Amino acid sequence: MTIDPKKMFDLTGKIALVTGASRGIGESVARTLAAAGAHVIVSSRKPEDCQKVADSIKAAGGKAEVRACHVGDMDQIHAVMRDIDAAHGGLDILVNNAATNPYFGPTLNTDLGAYNKTVDVNIRGYFFMSIDGAKLMKKKGGGAIVNVASIAGIVPGQLMGIYSITKAAVISMTKAFAQELGASKIRVNALCPGLTETKFAGALVKNEQIRKQAEKTIALHRTAVPDEMAGAVLFLVSPAGSYTTGTTLVVDGGALVGSSVV
Repeated sequence: MTIDPKKMFDLTGKIALVTGASRGIGESVARTLAAAGAHVIVSSRKPEDCQKVADSIKAAGGKAEVRACHVGDMDQIHAVMRDIDAAHGGLDILVNNAATNPYFGPTLNTDLGAYNKTVDVNIRGYFFMSIDGAKLMKKKGGGAIVNVASIAGIVPGQLMGIYSITKAAVISMTKAFAQELGASKIRVNALCPGLTETKFAGALVKNEQIRKQAEKTIALHRTAVPDEMAGAVLFLVSPAGSYTTGTTLVVDGGALVGSSVV
């Protein structure tokens, strides 16, 4: 199989669904995939926020539409996939990015409400989005799924017990789906971002003490911006990544290896 270098990152004609795309990493991924030629379905719980992203994509010459979906709600998951099937006849790309972390503190103090919310969105949501998405991809002869996990799924983050546990599950889930769906030409990979400047990570990046301490342990001595994650996703869903499946791509500035320089 030979890939034209000029088309390695070409997504022209592809239908891509990005969850949690109203801001942060999801927004950056949506813009990047649209710039590569994909018709992007911008999704999150709040359609008005998604509309701003979709409008700016179209203003830049790209193709985008909005589909509201709360991935913690099974009925909404099924509904958005039915709508996509009816409108586009299938799906080529799914980026499971929507996540939640309602509790930040000692794991022993985690209450049932925080546990259920985190598991429902971060595990159950990804799982059934992938099931429904893969069924649509089979109709088109293949596709690509990217699950946005976290380095906290590899090394648990301090005071982020249940969140870290769910992200570890996402990594394992990715491998299970990749193993089963390979024969259907559906590739499934996980992205593990490091500390990234988003509203989601605001409790960490906006706390000067926590941020400075974290940057000391990152080899590049800085946090990431969302665009630095979008390029990795583009690789995983494009022809450039056509032989990549079941992998966990860590993009953390060297946080897991640390730095000997203080």
